[in-house]
Amino acid sequence: MLRLLATIRKEWLLLLRDKTGLILLFIMPVVLITVMALIQDAPFKDYQEVKLDILTVDNDHGRLGRYIREGLQSGGQFNIIDSVKGAPLTQESAKALVNSGEYKLSIIIPGGATGAIVSNANRIVNDISKRMGIPVVLPVKSKQDSLDVVIYFDPAAKKAFKSAIHQAIDNFLTQVETNLLLERIKQELRNKNAPETDSLPIQLKAVGLKELSTASTKHADIISNSVQHNVPAWSIFAMFFIVIPIAGNMIREREDGSLLRMKLIPGSYLQILAGKMLFFVGVCVLQFYLMILVGIFLLPLLDLPRLTLGQSHVATWLVASGIGLAATAYGILIGTIFKTPNQALNFGAISIVILSAIGGIWIPLEVMPVKMQIIGHLSPLSWGLDAINDIYLRNGGLADIWVNAAWLIASCAVMLGIAGWVEKRRMN
Repeated sequence: MLRLLATIRKEWLLLLRDKTGLILLFIMPVVLITVMALIQDAPFKDYQEVKLDILTVDNDHGRLGRYIREGLQSGGQFNIIDSVKGAPLTQESAKALVNSGEYKLSIIIPGGATGAIVSNANRIVNDISKRMGIPVVLPVKSKQDSLDVVIYFDPAAKKAFKSAIHQAIDNFLTQVETNLLLERIKQELRNKNAPETDSLPIQLKAVGLKELSTASTKHADIISNSVQHNVPAWSIFAMFFIVIPIAGNMIREREDGSLLRMKLIPGSYLQILAGKMLFFVGVCVLQFYLMILVGIFLLPLLDLPRLTLGQSHVATWLVASGIGLAATAYGILIGTIFKTPNQALNFGAISIVILSAIGGIWIPLEVMPVKMQIIGHLSPLSWGLDAINDIYLRNGGLADIWVNAAWLIASCAVMLGIAGWVEKRRMN
């Protein structure tokens, strides 16, 4: 026990003397999390929180144009712009502004569009009345012109954005045509069969759409925003950078003979190794909870969302400890394999960046190509992030994170086993 406590004290003193290491472990992660959350705040925001300017040219001046404008404005996502610098927009000026990238989108409503919709509704009512033996002849255009609402997109606009706008405008067109058709039908029914006081209500929408939470508890739904992703993700990244002080200390102990002297002290070397691991796992867990406090208290001061925690704090602590074990074991492995500090520190830093990139730390795994997702799930950082997301986003508990926690602990055991085998070969 004394050897274990002495090792913890030794590592504590070494860390206190290493000012650069302290900055790397505690100050840099705070800066990194803050910067990444600020940079990625807009891409992570829900579309409802983003206002988009839409250039609108209404050549119809009828019901269709009015309905499209009102529908876009009612959603709260769009600002309707029909004039720029005091001059009314035309199709050519709107096209030029969108092509230059100054605006993302322009909608051109053709002249006579509402008239074409009314004529089409009258034609349908006439056909229905004829089949029912009711002599009704509503005015219909002799020649049905083909009219289209024209949409101009910024050439740099993404395909998903275009599809969403197409779907929204198509819904507006369908709704206008349906409403006009129902009005014509109700008007003819009122004229032929019903009293004038009868409103003849007709409602097509018999089945609605309702969103429900997948959570079994009454806990509020948590939105995956820049804070919910970046704080846990970059906390895990920072925890794995513990490999740098661990590997550096181990190599220096070998070079100055400290390791040999410790092994010559009576007793098991495993106690010294356990003390080293216990200390650095504690540092990793401290790092994690410091970053959590940043997400709860600091980031909201910068107009960012507040980090929302899950309900199982025991599961969170277990995952943080598992990540700490994997990170510490990785540091011991690096310090055992490499012979010089430069080799160990360079390889350790670069390998962590690679593991974080493929493990979903920089961007979520689900937006990566399928092959990269398969590779990414082999990264210990991915196991830790999946477990944290299960707790923070899905309100999971111990039953939901035990698989990823087991993978983290198993990886720790494997890396320690490889480090022990390498050290034994070196001693022989």
